[in-house]
Amino acid sequence: REREKNYPKGSEEQARTLMNLQNNEAGRRAVYKLADVACKCHGVSGSCSLKTCWLQLADFRKVGDHLKEKYDSAAAMRINRKGKLELVNSRFNMPTVEDLVYIDQSPDYCLRNESTGSMGTLGRLCNKTSEGMDGCELMCCGRGYDQFKTVQVER
Repeated sequence: REREKNYPKGSEEQARTLMNLQNNEAGRRAVYKLADVACKCHGVSGSCSLKTCWLQLADFRKVGDHLKEKYDSAAAMRINRKGKLELVNSRFNMPTVEDLVYIDQSPDYCLRNESTGSMGTLGRLCNKTSEGMDGCELMCCGRGYDQFKTVQVER
């Protein structure tokens, strides 16, 4: 579907189309690359006289983790006058067919932004001991945070 649309050379729409084509292909290759061969034996009392094998899709989490790694190292691109994507920073290598690319910077999710629907992180509860997304260092965006203890009484 992306290839069917004709946008003017060098336009924002063409850049987005090329970015989507690149990222869709990278996603397909990730799914294929992570697929495993599964086999089943057929025969009298497990003799395996006939073996059937097929490609088994990898666990969704495994593919997601792989794509998250690709996302974290995605290449910043822009469209040139010839209608091709080019690197914003030419010191980096061109992305391969397995790499993800982007044309827009991610919004700052630390701050409230109604146009993106982000509520920001101000006032949210965080987990001081976590290094993940719910951890105070990441969630509080370097602004610092207030600490308090809660006591939960169970009956």
